[in-house]
Amino acid sequence: MTTAPDWKRTFWAILAAEFLALAGFNTSIPIVPFFLEDDLGVTDPVALKLWVGACQAIVAITLMVFAPIWGRLADTRGKRLMLVRATFGGAVVLALMGIVARPWQLFALRGMQGMLTGTVAAATVLVAAIAPREQAGWALGLLQTGVYAGQSIGPAIGGVLSDLFGHRVNFAVSAVFLVAAGVIVLRFIPRDRPATQVTGAFWRRLLPDFTPLARNRELTAVLVVSGVVQAATSVVGPILPLFIRSMTPDATGVASTTGLILGVTSVAAALAAAGVGRVCWRIGTARTLHLCLWGACLLVVPQAFSRTPLQLLVFRTVGAIFLGGTMPAINALIALRTDRDHQGSVFGLSSSINSAGWALGPMVGASVAVGAGYPPVFLITAAGLALTAVASQVLVRRRAEAPVPGAPGPPDLEGKV
Repeated sequence: MTTAPDWKRTFWAILAAEFLALAGFNTSIPIVPFFLEDDLGVTDPVALKLWVGACQAIVAITLMVFAPIWGRLADTRGKRLMLVRATFGGAVVLALMGIVARPWQLFALRGMQGMLTGTVAAATVLVAAIAPREQAGWALGLLQTGVYAGQSIGPAIGGVLSDLFGHRVNFAVSAVFLVAAGVIVLRFIPRDRPATQVTGAFWRRLLPDFTPLARNRELTAVLVVSGVVQAATSVVGPILPLFIRSMTPDATGVASTTGLILGVTSVAAALAAAGVGRVCWRIGTARTLHLCLWGACLLVVPQAFSRTPLQLLVFRTVGAIFLGGTMPAINALIALRTDRDHQGSVFGLSSSINSAGWALGPMVGASVAVGAGYPPVFLITAAGLALTAVASQVLVRRRAEAPVPGAPGPPDLEGKV
């Protein structure tokens, strides 16, 4: 796809596109509850919580179904093509969200968003394919930093736009971000040749390839741990704006406050992702994952007892430092255990499992909030992270076998996993 001297130029283009894509998606995320209530007329508190949870969950459910298919097509049809599909498909869907008139229409479009997008998985596969072995860990960590950076600026922009111009403007701005990301992909990222040639019926070309999982049980364990982490961390997502509003006597500016909290915590996660590569090099990737999980678990608990948005901001920011290191460590573990010809399929399966967790988490969070209030939602998150930390220590250990042929990552790092 690229030669050794110019792979970094392609990488920087991928990083810029992914930053814009995540900024676009996250511009509209913090205002969905307010959009449902103010623009679509969902005023009943119980109905609002359920609609918020459903709109969050449907994206994850459809992404869970389609991610393995897109991952397989990345191996058989080309990785760049999948990133083009995700960016422009997302732009169309987000633009349509800005003109809906009923909650079910927003729900349907959120489902289409999950079907057509998945930029993080597409970009991760592309980076893993072009990065040399000795640079793979650095590149994947920096890509995750770009993801977190986009997630940080998006909510801040969205909150301000919502307070100044109304909620619908956010979706138009989100679409513009996605179009810009797609243009960068088309202009600066060269086409790649498919890693795998598949013959036979068309439907066979869409089936995920489970061969790497059958050969490596530890890889399966990493994927499961990743999904549980996603479930635990997404429990709070749909109720966070409502929790912040419950602590704010004056309802004005609550969208900006929500955007600020989400933005600052994403910045903290981005900084952690940028530095996690060095920590992995010193103590090993698996140990880094364990440390991040325990730290995130302990710092979720005090969030349940926050009484002001400032207190919540402090606890979530410090917790984000630990939580921000989990996905780079998980992606590094996956890349180190997968040969390049199957990385599209494996990262597609990873995205599908993560989406299953992402679908389950919001439903649990919304249900608990309806029955027991907001604070128990944070405690459930802490319990999930604690169970995941224990499971990862048992299932993901120092690797004794030889590196997988063709897998990226320096041999020294492989020995520390």
